[in-house]
Amino acid sequence: MRVFLTGATGFIGSRIVPELINAGHQVLGLTRSDEGARTLAAAGAEVHRGDIEDLDSLRSGTERADAVIHTAFNHDFSKYAANCETDRKAIEAIGAVLAGSGRPFIVTSGTGLVTGTPGKPATEDDPTVPASVVPRTASEEAAFAVAKRGVKVSVVRLPQVHDTVKQGLITYLVAIAREKGKSAYVGDGENRWPAAHVLDVARLYRLALEKAELTAKYHAVAEEGVPMRSIAEVIGRGLKVPVASLTEAEAEAHFGWLGRFAGMDLTASGAQTHKRLDWKPTGPGLIVDLEAMRY
Repeated sequence: MRVFLTGATGFIGSRIVPELINAGHQVLGLTRSDEGARTLAAAGAEVHRGDIEDLDSLRSGTERADAVIHTAFNHDFSKYAANCETDRKAIEAIGAVLAGSGRPFIVTSGTGLVTGTPGKPATEDDPTVPASVVPRTASEEAAFAVAKRGVKVSVVRLPQVHDTVKQGLITYLVAIAREKGKSAYVGDGENRWPAAHVLDVARLYRLALEKAELTAKYHAVAEEGVPMRSIAEVIGRGLKVPVASLTEAEAEAHFGWLGRFAGMDLTASGAQTHKRLDWKPTGPGLIVDLEAMRY
């Protein structure tokens, strides 16, 4: 298949490019920069210039493809709600071109949007919070609206995706610990976050593309939950700073915008996804990658 990939030079997208090419697919990669164009060309992908705010570039890229994988997202959390609406519009624009074609369309979301049963990992079948509560759900709402127009939509929900350079939201925890001179967790630190290695996640996108199910929901989860205390402790060792427990009241001042998430238990299961896609994660765990970082 010829796959139009948004976010093709990003953390996850740049791993999806070789995963697809090595499996015999062609990649049309979206980029807005000359550097990105050079990177894509060197990887064997075709370059498509534009970005997620340029809806015409999204439409024209989609018209040239047999399938679309959408991983691009603006992670500037100072305008988070606006960025989520930008993503909604991007998905709607791509979906309008794909309508009635049955061509696969894979949209990216997050496991943290799922409202599971307290004390149990969230599953693929559990409901999500509405976008009016958590703006990021706009991506899923747009995706499943597109599915009603004859598009094979799949949603890949991401946990903390990691290697030895980046670890999702945990990257921000490292930066905060470096700035504050203290690596912190909330309460007893037993709340957990799910995780998966970036190469395993890239493979999952390929498998989801090749299966092309209608309105499928996949959890890219290798580890259902890693305790926040364990995360804070390895960051503390890496930065050589003290590790401390904070109260919920202290968390916002220490973590800033991340404070509302730092004490949440966000465990998620990928059991259904493992079975349906025959996806077997093999990459190192989150703690192993954190320990191998250059702090």
